[in-house]
Amino acid sequence: MRPLLAADPESIGPYRLLARIGAGGMGVVYLARSEGGALAAVKVIRAEHATDPSFRARFRREARAAARVDGRWTTPVLAADPEAPEPWLATAFVPGPSLAEIVAGHGPLPPGTVRALGARLVEALAAVHAAGLVHRDIKPGNVLLALDGPRLIDFGIARAGGATALTETDVVIGTPGYLSPEQARARGGELGPPSDVFALGCLLAYAAAGRPPFGTGLAAAVIFRTIHEAPDLTGVLDEPLRALIARCLAKSPAARPTVSELRVALGHFGTDDWLPPGLPAIIAERSAQVLELPEPQRAEPPTLAEEAPAPTRRRFLLLGTSAGVLAAGGATAAWLATRHSAAPTAVPSRTIAVHADLTGPGKALGAAVERGVRLAAAQHNARADRPFDLVVRAYDDRGEADRARTVARHLVAAGRVSTVIGPTSDTTALAVRDIYNTAHLPLVTAWSGSADLYATASTPPAVFQLRPSDDAIAAPLVHYLATVRPAPRRALINDGAARYYSWQISKSLAQSTLPHGTAVTATVSAGSDDFGPAVAQAMSARAQAVVYCGRSPQRAAACARALRAAGFTGTAAATEPVLDAAFLAAAGTAAEGWVFSATFVDPARLDSATGFVRAYEKRYAVDSVPVGAAEAYDAAGMVTTALTAAGTGHVDPGNVAHRLRALSYRGVTRTFAFGASDGVVQMNPGLFLWRVQNGKPVFLGQYQQVRSA
Repeated sequence: MRPLLAADPESIGPYRLLARIGAGGMGVVYLARSEGGALAAVKVIRAEHATDPSFRARFRREARAAARVDGRWTTPVLAADPEAPEPWLATAFVPGPSLAEIVAGHGPLPPGTVRALGARLVEALAAVHAAGLVHRDIKPGNVLLALDGPRLIDFGIARAGGATALTETDVVIGTPGYLSPEQARARGGELGPPSDVFALGCLLAYAAAGRPPFGTGLAAAVIFRTIHEAPDLTGVLDEPLRALIARCLAKSPAARPTVSELRVALGHFGTDDWLPPGLPAIIAERSAQVLELPEPQRAEPPTLAEEAPAPTRRRFLLLGTSAGVLAAGGATAAWLATRHSAAPTAVPSRTIAVHADLTGPGKALGAAVERGVRLAAAQHNARADRPFDLVVRAYDDRGEADRARTVARHLVAAGRVSTVIGPTSDTTALAVRDIYNTAHLPLVTAWSGSADLYATASTPPAVFQLRPSDDAIAAPLVHYLATVRPAPRRALINDGAARYYSWQISKSLAQSTLPHGTAVTATVSAGSDDFGPAVAQAMSARAQAVVYCGRSPQRAAACARALRAAGFTGTAAATEPVLDAAFLAAAGTAAEGWVFSATFVDPARLDSATGFVRAYEKRYAVDSVPVGAAEAYDAAGMVTTALTAAGTGHVDPGNVAHRLRALSYRGVTRTFAFGASDGVVQMNPGLFLWRVQNGKPVFLGQYQQVRSA
């Protein structure tokens, strides 16, 4: 719950507003109380969407459809006004957390609880289908847990059988990972109750195993697995339950059990003791907090007088016991090093946080990121026509997952930050993804390549990944070995110390070799640092190029030394994680000529970044710009643009996320734009080539523009 803002109305229809439940690009959901004292969740659509006749028609349909559903385990529609300037719909309020929150925070549910959950949701689906509807968006975020049982919510894309779709043909509606194959193929006319049964199977698998059955990552990859591959149910330990879920996940709709069959298979459960120990207390506490809500409080825009002093001042927030220390997740206490900077002016302020490793193993990158953001803020604050001052606060997670979660919880609880730039590693970014997503606090990172950043129950997610994910990192090497220095005979060396990453890289390179070339694959086990046999295999295959497909700079250096000792004269290559000072130092002269794919630039070699480079070197008295600073500068510029578009009043983070998804931003490194429903970068994918020359990495440019070696 968040306080009402000064701009929020006192009431919507007959409902008096109490607090904000959430906000996003489509609108705001309020907690409200009726004239009779009943609590309601009131969903209000932003006026900018309501001006679209087709959208208003869809909302009108949603209200009518949801009102027809009458089931114990669904949330009844209490009132609606589709014709209002800002259309709204009120449903009964369920104070419990979502299934997504519970599984993400507490792990998989026991088999008995999963069966009870399934039995009640089957009854909910029976009510939905009895109204002539197909829900089409059954997912963990749309199931709320109450003490007496779950509630299926959100009929925003439910559609009556035979109704005309309000979306274009071939547009996928729903949530990847919880779509049936027929829904994933965007054949909306074929959808019926079996599609919801498939989605229910996905949801029960998630509840039982703690992960979706078709994996995570980019939507296209998840959809492909949903259509073409078998589900992964290894985490569902109860054999009868696993067999039932497998039936729900049959590719053919006709092979899936009906809702009636599922009722029999799951059995009958009462409303007592359906939750495992611990969860009833969490739900009861949430309910009690709502019932004890004070009079509505309204948050005013922050002012600079409330901000911290000068940039050189440093202070520490101790998180520990109540004697001056707050508990960090109920476990060990941790220190958060924070840096604050603000300029003393009379204009309003906007605060962004830099969440990075500032003192741990990745401190060089963390420092570069912080400096890039602070430079962008200083240039913005120097403008006489600025609508607000940009305040930067930096938080140190030391590269540790637990500390990263502590930082994220602190920022969410404080409620003063509009956007987070960072974190600076896969480990820390994945650790905080769900915390920021649940709070709808935008997370903007150019330094985490994991596709799992998009694997979230939040729709749309609050994650904005400015670099391509690891799924695409091999593309520059594919181009180089096909066009720049053609090598139809390739050797791909997989590293057992990074099995999945190696498989991703070698798979892309092997597929691109066919049909006119050959690729031999060798593997070095995780327990060995002897690359001699793998190199010998490459030499016997007369490979023209050898690609180390792992992540370790030290192990890549061992590969380089083995290639030099064998007299290899072709192209040697690797990907971004290897492009590190540790590789150059350990490989020595054997690193010469190695080619790398990467997601970062050398701004000194970009005409568009000339002003940035000059300003950075002057401000920080350095001779060159370190890796990561230019991308951080662009991230801060993009966030500033979104904040400006959001207006000068109080800015809700959900609105900032909406603005980020809507903009196209031209930075000094490239142009950024995102998918309308996710944080996946859409324009200029940001993949580059580097080569070691005279012992130093040299930036070759955007890979598709590199034509000669």
